[in-house]
Amino acid sequence: MIWHWCLALLLHQIFTSPTYSAVVSPQDPVLLVGSSLTAACTLAPGLEHHAGFLYWTLNGERLPSSTYHALGPGALSVTLHNLNGSRQQSGDNLVCHGHKGEVLGGSCVYVGTPPQRPVNLSCLSHNTKDLTCSWSPGGPGESFIRTRYTLKYKLRWFGQETVCTDYSRGTNTCYIPSGLAIFTPYEIWVEASNQLGSAASLVATLDILDVVTTDPPPDVQVNRVGDLDDQLTVRWRSPPALRDFLFRAKYQIRYRLEDSASWKVVENVGNQTSCRLAGLRPGTVYFVQVRCNPVGMYGSRKPGVWSDWSPPMAASTPQSERLQTGSCDAKSGAQTAALRRELKQFLGWVRKHASGCGSVSIKLYDQWRAWLQKSQNTRNQILQSGKS
Repeated sequence: MIWHWCLALLLHQIFTSPTYSAVVSPQDPVLLVGSSLTAACTLAPGLEHHAGFLYWTLNGERLPSSTYHALGPGALSVTLHNLNGSRQQSGDNLVCHGHKGEVLGGSCVYVGTPPQRPVNLSCLSHNTKDLTCSWSPGGPGESFIRTRYTLKYKLRWFGQETVCTDYSRGTNTCYIPSGLAIFTPYEIWVEASNQLGSAASLVATLDILDVVTTDPPPDVQVNRVGDLDDQLTVRWRSPPALRDFLFRAKYQIRYRLEDSASWKVVENVGNQTSCRLAGLRPGTVYFVQVRCNPVGMYGSRKPGVWSDWSPPMAASTPQSERLQTGSCDAKSGAQTAALRRELKQFLGWVRKHASGCGSVSIKLYDQWRAWLQKSQNTRNQILQSGKS
């Protein structure tokens, strides 16, 4: 079937040319890269042509006359050595022309390599309902001529071999929409074939429960924490599919500044559905995303597969009162600097003794921040009343 397009093109050229015609042989040869080819153009009887006036083209480029050999007054051959892989998978066009450039005949030439064993076979199941598997070609030569890939699977200890039929999800990808079993491992492999040979991948054994991924967490909300100028709280809901299965989910958060492309990831959120982000810049817009990993489903020991990140949600921290309120009192400035140094030391202690979204350290930090802001406001009121 792969030569039909090339053959149709040649027939169109022949039948739209004058009544001259010839036979090119061999027709549609399939050759290994590096091979040589000798093709002959034999004129039909009664044509007022002579082989000395004919010429050859390959993919529209005229071949040098040094590659020609006259086989008689009505036949001309061309010999090509050390052929490269075909420029197009539908075949290279080798065409015989008359002295006026008219097409007399042609052949499609396929030059490639047998397929090598497909590699990097991996699969994902969305909420245990389906299975999507992808792989990579075993070698670059498979791109020269059309190579067909077929994904096959079966239950490991019983069941019949089944062929995957939906290859519409992407290159070298096949989708199995339903009919999958859990608690029983599958054997999955890919077969590659073209006109020069065939090869099969190694058989992968997997349990659907070990390759489950799920939807991103829905309803992600990012809000301020009262007047605290360096914190935001993030809340979300578990993906709905987690309610139908015995998942033991864990989550990750990542956030970045509005004007930055660099994300900071909070790795150890655990299975809670809220988290406090601390140590942020006051008066700054942040983008936040959350993703889910359905680990430990039905006792599976595999690490799980992370979902996609949720759509980014934006929120801003409050403006700092310390940045908005000015003072000419040198002593007040020194006191503020001392407090900032103490705060920096306290934050260092929090980071050292707490991780992720620890609730105890956050409470202590809230108390510290509330005291600091209260002290600053009191000093500002005293300064303002003294000036009046």
